[in-house]
Amino acid sequence: MLVFRQLFDPTSSTYTYLLGCSVSGEAVLIDPVFEQVRRDAALIGELGFKLAWSLETHVHADHVTGGWLLKQKLGAAIALSAVSGAEGADRLLQDGDRIEFGRRSLEARATPGHTNGCITYVLDDESMAFTGDCVLIRGSGRTDFQQGDARALYRSVRARVFSLPDSCLLYPAHDYRGLTVTSVAEEKKFNPRLGGEIAEADYAGYMKNLDLPHPKKIDEAVPANLRCGRPGNETVVPPDPSWAPLRFTFSGVWEIEPHWLEENLSKVRVLDVREPAEFTGPLGHIRGATLIPLGELAARAGELPKDKPVIAVCRAGSRSAHATAILQKAGFADFANLPGGMLRWRAEGRGVEGGAA
Repeated sequence: MLVFRQLFDPTSSTYTYLLGCSVSGEAVLIDPVFEQVRRDAALIGELGFKLAWSLETHVHADHVTGGWLLKQKLGAAIALSAVSGAEGADRLLQDGDRIEFGRRSLEARATPGHTNGCITYVLDDESMAFTGDCVLIRGSGRTDFQQGDARALYRSVRARVFSLPDSCLLYPAHDYRGLTVTSVAEEKKFNPRLGGEIAEADYAGYMKNLDLPHPKKIDEAVPANLRCGRPGNETVVPPDPSWAPLRFTFSGVWEIEPHWLEENLSKVRVLDVREPAEFTGPLGHIRGATLIPLGELAARAGELPKDKPVIAVCRAGSRSAHATAILQKAGFADFANLPGGMLRWRAEGRGVEGGAA
């Protein structure tokens, strides 16, 4: 069974795609974004996959790839086109190469035009294709910089993408209107640049007169992406918190395990965000915890000193997860949620003050 997730980076309007084989547990990630690696790694971990490959559709000009960082964190190999000019990849792909992940695979189809090294990845059963900036939803990638060639792009789309089955779903690297997916049949019929009876000369003339500004991050993104995302002077690696062995969740919350908290109570401040009756109720509370109900936290966050990391706790872990967002907004740098809350704490037999025997 194929597991598929479409992820989005709002800053660059980039789609990242996770495809996993549920039988083998292997997965690939197409067009990861540097700033979203924590999110992507969290999802991969929560779904129980091992990331085998980080794949690029091309050398991007609007964001830095997360390929290098994913290799450091998860050991994923990096692959992109052999004619991309990039260094540091584990595999340089030629037209027709296959990338296997478990029982599934992707075919790399060379689709130059936006850049020389553009690749469209086609799923083994031709039910899905990932077109990068070659085919966008009712549009196409620009061809006015970075080896752009409008006539080459037209030929790539007509020969390598529109030749797929009409039912094949097309997933682009970007969309700026909130659209998520299209199909070969739709784009052949409705794409205003590439569909219908539009000829190569028509398309070339259209693209020549777009007059678009260059991407804002091009001077940072292209050099970094030619290194497969390895940081240089223009890229800063976001540091992970070092005060405790935290886990970042796909929902965007830093979590700490109960056993670490119990062993390090003196080094942190426990914030209980339940109601007063719960704090003194049957579950009891963690020794030394400060009670500020969640509904009062935004107004009272200033009462908490910032000399120690703050661990938020509630009954089951949901209110305290929201509390960490309030703490971040209030300027706290070090904080985490206790997953499972007091229910898990008591179930594991950890010490409490008050509560039922």
